[in-house]
Amino acid sequence: MGMVGGCLSSFIGVVHRMAAVLDNEISLACGAFSADAAMSRKAGEAYYLDSDRVYGSYKEMFDREKRLPLGERMDFVSIVTPNFLHFPVAKMALESGFHVVCEKPMTVSSEEARLLAERVETTGLVFALSFPYSAYPMVKQAKFIVEQGILGNIRKVVVEYSQGWLASAIEVTGNRQAAWRTDPVKSGKSGTIADIGVHAQNLAEYITGQNISEVCADLNIFVPGRKLEDDANLLVHFDGGAKGILFASQISTGEENNLNFRVYGEKGSVTWNQQEPNSLVLNLINKPMQVIRSGDKGNLCAEAIKNTRLPAGHPEGLIEAFANIYRNFAEAVNIVNQGNIKHHKDFDMATVHDGLKGMFFIDAVVQSAKSDHKWIKLKKQEYKGL
Repeated sequence: MGMVGGCLSSFIGVVHRMAAVLDNEISLACGAFSADAAMSRKAGEAYYLDSDRVYGSYKEMFDREKRLPLGERMDFVSIVTPNFLHFPVAKMALESGFHVVCEKPMTVSSEEARLLAERVETTGLVFALSFPYSAYPMVKQAKFIVEQGILGNIRKVVVEYSQGWLASAIEVTGNRQAAWRTDPVKSGKSGTIADIGVHAQNLAEYITGQNISEVCADLNIFVPGRKLEDDANLLVHFDGGAKGILFASQISTGEENNLNFRVYGEKGSVTWNQQEPNSLVLNLINKPMQVIRSGDKGNLCAEAIKNTRLPAGHPEGLIEAFANIYRNFAEAVNIVNQGNIKHHKDFDMATVHDGLKGMFFIDAVVQSAKSDHKWIKLKKQEYKGL
């Protein structure tokens, strides 16, 4: 793989590199790790890459890599830049014939997202979006429980993603991670929703198999001087009839990375918390509470078993979840490279179509927050044919 972004100060670049190589199916071959050529070279040295494969810009990387023979050039690019660069880098990668793994949100506008979706359909290349929380084994098990009808018809969904790291204006203190996330030029029209709210949206839709159809949103800026929301409270309706609450916040003082969901059906419920990822709680009416554990392979569905890497009692964490995405992506790339065309839904990973849905979600949330109307429907005409 090649990488765009992910210099030495990058958090998410480290996660992607570690995850990608975990199964020995992928290796880092090249990269344009920073818009600053000197910083890119420094990162390349730290990653033990040949200096000829460390580039000063992503444009240079694509131009030179596509000229290399098959088997020598990179097979795909991993995009781990701030939001505003996702679209131009992904577009050029697809136009150059490379498969893509992209950080979320996929773009900064639904128009860009629609163009990328069309480009992926036209080229037949594989595009995976970085939604790692849906790759945890116990999330796979929750999805299976819902699909099997064990909970009955789904009535209510509550999904929360709360953090406290932006409770003060650390973006003005030199914190680069905070600076670009709170900058509309680099983040786009949304702050907290684009950064972590889309994870909650994707998780809710992945588990229930229902799409969010309309939202009623309250977006807040609590830290003075910010231009993008740092807190969001949403009521949501799903196209399968479920109703719910989505809460995303980065000013929830004391919270670390509290992503959790509760799915309630007519017969029971499932609950999961990312900070204790090995346990899924199943409550069925008139039956004792069950705690399903990721190491208990005798009681897990096939997808949960496939995505469980460690023996019982060993936490399956973020690196392993990201690695599950890369393993599934590598499988998809190998199949497509062999000339076998499979529908995107056959691969257990978020795709360009999930990225498009994510942008429709962000659009509707921002529109709802600015509107006097109670409910804003999500776009869906663009789903036709996807």
